[in-house]
Amino acid sequence: MHILIIEDEEQLCRSMAEGLRMDGYETDTCFDGEEGLELCMTENYDLILLDLNLPGIDGLEILRQFRTFNTNTPVLILSARVQIQDKVEGLDLGANDYLTKPFHFEELEARIRSLTRRTFIQEDVCLRCSRITFDTRTREASVDGTPLALTRKESALLEYFLLHRNRIISPEEMIEHLWDGSVNSFSNSIRVHISSLRKKLRTALGYDPIQNKIGQGYICLLYTSDAADERSSVDLGGRRIIKKKKIKEQKGNSTQ
Repeated sequence: MHILIIEDEEQLCRSMAEGLRMDGYETDTCFDGEEGLELCMTENYDLILLDLNLPGIDGLEILRQFRTFNTNTPVLILSARVQIQDKVEGLDLGANDYLTKPFHFEELEARIRSLTRRTFIQEDVCLRCSRITFDTRTREASVDGTPLALTRKESALLEYFLLHRNRIISPEEMIEHLWDGSVNSFSNSIRVHISSLRKKLRTALGYDPIQNKIGQGYICLLYTSDAADERSSVDLGGRRIIKKKKIKEQKGNSTQ
């Protein structure tokens, strides 16, 4: 998940960014309203943390302009303004949540988990598909109940693949949501991390669920059943998923 933090208190901003990176999020930071508005309008974020008392452009004005352009990205207001009218105005302008300062970092983490679950229509903190389970709170993955040792970046990749399984994900999309601005689509970093994740999944599952589609990106093929006698193929045009059962020959049957 890629989060933008717009906060003029630089120490607080950097502390939040570091804590969220340790949780597995990618973060961008800025300390004034003008840069914050520009980033909102030009980049694709999964969540925006927005202070209200900003130099240049006030946070409420950023929110007002942003909502005329984007109505989907969740916005969490972080502000020392505690008056009810401030909260009402922020929520009426399109904020999804409002957290007053000072706050505990654990509460911020919980609010972020709640907002991202709503974004992906996810009812549980655990993502489950086939034999894989990923806990979005603890950032722990397992296969058939056995823990899977993953790095922070591998965990972020697995989470994104599970949220968008059975569809092709381009390198550009991964960069937007899982990497900071230091990586581009020509970087070897994406291939290295995905290759490592694939090896670990192959060892745990007995097969590799992630496929590389040349010139398009990667796709994670996971279904509710991993029956050994089933093989799955995906129409790359996105029209359908076809499952074909392998027909087993029995001894003594006559052939035609």
